[in-house]
Amino acid sequence: MIRTVGAAFALLLAGGVWGADSAAAQTQTVAITSIVDHPALNAVHEGAVAALARAGFNEGKEIKVVFESAQGQPATAVQIARKFVGEKPAVIIGISTPSAQALAAATKSIPVVFSAVTDPVGAQLVASADKPGGNVTGVSDRAPTEDQVALIRELTPDAKTVGVLFNPGEPNSVTAVKELKEAAAKIGLSVVEAPATKTAEVQGAARSLVGKADVAFVPTDNTVVSALEAVTGALIAAKIPLYAADTDSVARGAFASVGFNYRQVGERTGELVARILKGEKPSDLPVQFAQGTDLYLNKGVAGKIGVTLSEAAVKRAVKVID
Repeated sequence: MIRTVGAAFALLLAGGVWGADSAAAQTQTVAITSIVDHPALNAVHEGAVAALARAGFNEGKEIKVVFESAQGQPATAVQIARKFVGEKPAVIIGISTPSAQALAAATKSIPVVFSAVTDPVGAQLVASADKPGGNVTGVSDRAPTEDQVALIRELTPDAKTVGVLFNPGEPNSVTAVKELKEAAAKIGLSVVEAPATKTAEVQGAARSLVGKADVAFVPTDNTVVSALEAVTGALIAAKIPLYAADTDSVARGAFASVGFNYRQVGERTGELVARILKGEKPSDLPVQFAQGTDLYLNKGVAGKIGVTLSEAAVKRAVKVID
């Protein structure tokens, strides 16, 4: 009898251990990396995790989520990519073009899902949007440039020159500036460039627009957006309206923006990741493009720079900051 109970106990104990191992084996790792910390990219991260939870992949249960920021350094993005690949997670999310490119260069087997990438084909992340091929797919935040230019014309109709602040080393920004010039030319606006290759140069680039530009524009440029307060301070003092491609920048001092909700961009990213975790291949998942033209306005900044917002614009705004 004693031997029988002992044997049963041993089996129960072993079964418990095996059960724990089985549960642990079911937990998959999702690694996330971003080129820098700023509200839009952070919202992508949060949205992706939220969408994964809705799909049944809860952090700390079905999945383990690890995150590292490159703090604005492309070389660090490469190091993070190599580290993550060595750890062999189930999927890696690359937020921003530099981080996604580093991941794509580091692995041809682990699924990579990019997010907040303006031109994934131009960045050589996928063969085409419809048929990505390989191990990479994701969500593009290609900006609604014509809507943004139309907003400049609507809110500041006397503007003739747009100053654009960007880092020429960011491929996504180069694409955005090219599209801005094309859209602006159609409605008689000229564009003057104010490049900044690092955050320490951003304020100087903003000040260089004084006397050269009637309004300013910031695309989804990680270098400039991460130092946005330096831009807004300089431009508000000069009474130059700052338009931003990133709607989150309006709360930080930009005058106006028409663009995407970046949490929703993240949610669409998380939905793709969930499909891959359930067995689909990145090569079979077409690139998705962010949608929406939400209008954000900053009435407080409008007052400081002497711009009167029309009642119609205020009424259709998704968010108005006083």
